[in-house]
Amino acid sequence: MSDILEGWYQRAAANLKRVVLADVGDARVSEAARVLSDRALVFPLLLDGVGPSDAVVDFASGREKIDLADPFHVGAAMVAVGEADACIAGASRPTSEVIRAAIRCLGVAEGVSTISSSFLFILPDGTSLAYGDCGVIPDPDVNQMASIAVSTAATYRALTGEEPRVAMLSFSTKGSAEHPRVDKVRAATAQVRGIAPGLAVDGELQFDAAFVPAVGASKAQGSAVAGSANVFVFPDLDSANIAYKITERLGGAKAFGPLLQGVGAVMHDLSRGCSSDDIVNVAVIAALQAQTQ
Repeated sequence: MSDILEGWYQRAAANLKRVVLADVGDARVSEAARVLSDRALVFPLLLDGVGPSDAVVDFASGREKIDLADPFHVGAAMVAVGEADACIAGASRPTSEVIRAAIRCLGVAEGVSTISSSFLFILPDGTSLAYGDCGVIPDPDVNQMASIAVSTAATYRALTGEEPRVAMLSFSTKGSAEHPRVDKVRAATAQVRGIAPGLAVDGELQFDAAFVPAVGASKAQGSAVAGSANVFVFPDLDSANIAYKITERLGGAKAFGPLLQGVGAVMHDLSRGCSSDDIVNVAVIAALQAQTQ
């Protein structure tokens, strides 16, 4: 087990939080709940049953109706009313249904314009990285890309304790190409600097310029991020989703996520290909984030 993962487990066990595991009847979820309980990492809440199929109620003023027959809605609502500290869902259903429940029951966090997601990776050598957005916004505009960058940097800092160095990725580095898609990345970079002036961010950067010190020094001289980035913000969902799966499957990285960002309380999505160990780890991450909210 990596040092960072062991640290998460110790922090979670020191301050137990109640986490709803909202995928009813999934064997992986049941096994994860057993591990979480036996190791005293979180207090897992399983939903044995939900309301009748026609039970739709007004949850709160200004929010949409929720469906008490949908365990995702029930789990999110439990967080909203204080009956749970966090909710994880999606092992058996698409991301869109998790996000819909989060928006209806929890809303968008104050000061955040965009709900997005990120993945945290631990490489075989122990290096930690974050990618955003790998699961929510197909083609972010300038404002959305800037919001993704700020949110992913915050997620990285909260989970690793390290200062984020954010690379705004493109097929161009510092003017090596001209295209409207490059212009978007440049504009988003400028917006991040305005929103979060203390955040180390640079763009537009190609991945090698952002990650490899020698390439960064050659292509982006004087950059505080090039060659040392640990947070990577992708220009679209195609590139981000492909990159995270390559990093995990070919690069041998341990992947954690997708982690939802910008929700009014802690609710995370699970990949439908997740294992019980993946569910345990996302539940622990959710508990850690609940400790600080």
